[in-house]
Amino acid sequence: MSASDLSKTGPDLQAWADTFGLRAGGLPGAGVPWLADMRRQALDRFMSEGWPTPRIEAWRHTSLAPLAAATFDDGDAQSVAGQVAALKAAEPGHWLVFVDGAFDAALSEIGSLPAGATILPLSQAWADHAEAIRAAYGDAAEGHSTSALNLALASDGAWVRLGRGIALEQPIHLVCAAASPRAAHFLRHLIQAEAGAQATVVEHYVGAPGVANFRHAATRLRLDQDARITHLKLQQESAQAWHLGEIDAVQGRGSYFASHSVSLGARLARHDITTRFADERCETLLNGLYYVDQRRHVDHHTLIGHDKPRCVSHESYRGIMADASHGVFSGRILVAPGADGTDAVQRNDSLLLSRLAKSDARPELEIYADDVKCAHGATVGRIDADSLFYLRSRGLDEALARDILIYAFAAASVVRIESDPLRQRVERAVRTLLPGGAVLEEAA
Repeated sequence: MSASDLSKTGPDLQAWADTFGLRAGGLPGAGVPWLADMRRQALDRFMSEGWPTPRIEAWRHTSLAPLAAATFDDGDAQSVAGQVAALKAAEPGHWLVFVDGAFDAALSEIGSLPAGATILPLSQAWADHAEAIRAAYGDAAEGHSTSALNLALASDGAWVRLGRGIALEQPIHLVCAAASPRAAHFLRHLIQAEAGAQATVVEHYVGAPGVANFRHAATRLRLDQDARITHLKLQQESAQAWHLGEIDAVQGRGSYFASHSVSLGARLARHDITTRFADERCETLLNGLYYVDQRRHVDHHTLIGHDKPRCVSHESYRGIMADASHGVFSGRILVAPGADGTDAVQRNDSLLLSRLAKSDARPELEIYADDVKCAHGATVGRIDADSLFYLRSRGLDEALARDILIYAFAAASVVRIESDPLRQRVERAVRTLLPGGAVLEEAA
């Protein structure tokens, strides 16, 4: 769907219904009966519920009122070819590129794949794989009302299906670029890993400078027995952009899922990350890093569902807030009855760089089983005076000492990314944004 279709969006939700009426027939997969019905149900739900408000507990610290009042239009699209080329030059991989919500074949480079592996844009996959996609696509009742809006209006996304025992050596890169100055678009990525499959998936969210786009991206992962998926979401949109994102994973017996969420851009960014253990001996790592300055806002909401026994989860999110920015973390670990042997650790640490910066943190454990090992905690503070004194006593000036401590705080999250090329990419992105980044980059 083009951004011009959303030019009337604002407090009047009828504009979204009008848009759907005009464009539903042209969306990819429109000829699939069950999908057409589901899209209509999703739009009806959004129209009934409207945008989430702070009156809803999960949105208490994040207001979408400015987004709901915003307008969007096409404008003159800027070229993103240079940005995409720079990403592709940094490391090999299988590349799918989406520009303003539509697959761009010219910028993409999927490359050769082993038998049993499929990587396609959804816009091409519907013709031959509609029933296979259906199992992972989701339904209109799931998630927040914004999830329903995504399901109703998603124009494209990636479909990744890894057959039994398939292991991809190179990462799958999903580049989602914003080119139009005030575009609004929706993406839906589906990743299915059959028994024993292994892969790394990277979602890059980038935009031309000054682009004030609105993007909603939903990523759904289904891991069968002993599958291993590492997922990195690197969000680097402009400081004027709006970003709503969802990651929803379901894990089969003995599977491993690592999620790294690095949020470095957007006026407002909201990330909902959920994983559920559908069988025993699953393991997950939820790792996050976010940096906001000026008056920007970032919100991470996570849920780990320990539904089965003998599963392990480790969760750690770190936030750096400067100027008058606001960081939010709300993490919930739910241990169901009978989920004995659960081992769960959750932590959130926030670093405030100014008196006006604000952090809200709510780590939460909800335990209905007896034989478990669970812990959680949160810290909010400023640069440690003793550490600053130590570095200054070694000959560093105060500004450089502060910059090193800030970077060290962020590096504690980055180091958890196992892949050297991906970790180095994130390190460069973080150094570019942090105070004293040029000096740190030179030293690196």
